[in-house]
Amino acid sequence: MLIWVCLLISSAPFADDPMISKVLVLKSERKMQLLAGESVAREYRISLGDNPIGHKQQQGDERTPEGHYLIDFRNPQSRYHRSLHITYPNAVDKQNAKTRGVSPGGDIFIHGLPNGMGWMESAFVGRDWTDGCIAVTNAEIEEIWRLVKNGTPIEIRP
Repeated sequence: MLIWVCLLISSAPFADDPMISKVLVLKSERKMQLLAGESVAREYRISLGDNPIGHKQQQGDERTPEGHYLIDFRNPQSRYHRSLHITYPNAVDKQNAKTRGVSPGGDIFIHGLPNGMGWMESAFVGRDWTDGCIAVTNAEIEEIWRLVKNGTPIEIRP
């Protein structure tokens, strides 16, 4: 019971929280911006997949996808400190993978650090280490978790 109360409190909006209308990821700059209308409300330094150049083509390529997706659900029981799911693969991604005879992969999230590794934050920040996800610090994913609602569009640019 106490865990659920803590989850509700930690995800409750603050009175001065901006209404986030879009998440914008700039892969080459290693930045993620939360937009309120056309204004940047928050900006974070991010880590990407181990093979960050180019659009995700198939399962196991360790690339972060590029394109237009949605944040469709959140996972408080993630192997990482909270995670928000990105709707990769979309129909085009699936068709491209099918044409190539491969699986497009999936399970792409915005997440914090691996559980139990928060104390090693400096070992993760500033380097690409995920299997294709977008990673931030644990404190940052807490804020993103609170601000970004399910259904929010996310655009991931090269």
